[in-house]
Amino acid sequence: MSVSAGSVLGEPCVLLKLGEVVLKGRNRELFETRLRSNIRGALKDYRVEVRQRHGVIAIFFPSDATAQGADDEVAEAVARRVSDVPGIVLVHLARRVAKDPEVITKAAIELIKDSPEVARKARFAVRSRRRDKRFPLRSNELDRLVGGTINDTYGLPVDLSDPELTVHIEVDRDEAFLFTGGLLGQGGLPVGSSGRALALLSGGIDSPVAAYRMMRRGLRVDFLHFSGIPFTTSESIYKAYALVRNLDRFQGKSRLWVVPFGKAQQSIKVSGQDRLAVIAQRRLMLKTAEEVAHRIHAEALVTGDSLGQVSSQTLTNITAQDNAVDLPVLRPLIGLDKTEIMAEARRIGTLAISELPDEDCCTLLAPRSAETRAKIEDLKQIERRLDAEDLAVQLADSIRPYKLDDFQQ
Repeated sequence: MSVSAGSVLGEPCVLLKLGEVVLKGRNRELFETRLRSNIRGALKDYRVEVRQRHGVIAIFFPSDATAQGADDEVAEAVARRVSDVPGIVLVHLARRVAKDPEVITKAAIELIKDSPEVARKARFAVRSRRRDKRFPLRSNELDRLVGGTINDTYGLPVDLSDPELTVHIEVDRDEAFLFTGGLLGQGGLPVGSSGRALALLSGGIDSPVAAYRMMRRGLRVDFLHFSGIPFTTSESIYKAYALVRNLDRFQGKSRLWVVPFGKAQQSIKVSGQDRLAVIAQRRLMLKTAEEVAHRIHAEALVTGDSLGQVSSQTLTNITAQDNAVDLPVLRPLIGLDKTEIMAEARRIGTLAISELPDEDCCTLLAPRSAETRAKIEDLKQIERRLDAEDLAVQLADSIRPYKLDDFQQ
């Protein structure tokens, strides 16, 4: 693929740097194939070409894909969009030029011409990487050539140890790329490379963060929300929908199901075991989620539990909950405190949604004091009275799917 003639600065493109994907040995190609597919899905609204390089993915724009003068704007939008795709650690808005020392030097001069660092005479460095060893200049020779020209042109001082501005040059097989700075990606593994899981999504702060963390570990995550309907309003459903819509930018094609859980909660509440009601409810939620997971071929459940955060999340109670199901229950937040969880929720954009008021289904069960060391046999007695296994199947039968286009944005 040759570089077309154009301005001195060359054509805009986007370079994606991979993280632990490159460490996957013989399975690396499978992970990279999945990642490229996820990138194309995230960029379905743009005309782009996604090409694999050694440890790098390059996104090119066909010459007729953008209006004249809009190339940079489109490239910036694409860079922002792919920064949300797990499996990528760095996103660089780059310039693609011919693989020629003179062309590269002129492009570097043009690249930084209007930068604030040039205006204030900032310290700079040039970092070159020569992936194509046939290129006539070694990396350090290219550094000196480009760096000397920048110094002569703009009078910037060279600082190789702590530069304020770094010009990166990567010489590839067919072209050279130039860029400064970049966006942090999500890291982790491509969504779908580790299987499928079902996340129990409340309207709180923790469960959306747990789902996000599992996406970063390669799981495609579907969502199950338990609503207090008919004893609460639909507010929690709208909130769950908003959370899923926000999280969808990390994986695409997210699915949300809602369980009308109010009547089942009432049955638990009148069972006469007030202190065990919360844990009994959690076990029934897990049983229902397991039934749904089997139907959608999910291989694990995900919850937002954090050890010791509330009474239902003591080690004894967590053990009692796990006993209710055979599927593994993943708890990615188990060792985090609330401050850490809130910080991540803020970063991924779910905190503001989670803090909106709603009638959570858990408000229907609010004993004066909850059991912190629930006994499994006591919980099973409650479940035998409720016929919990059949009840979980009935609840799974009653779920309603919500697609992301069900509500207007």
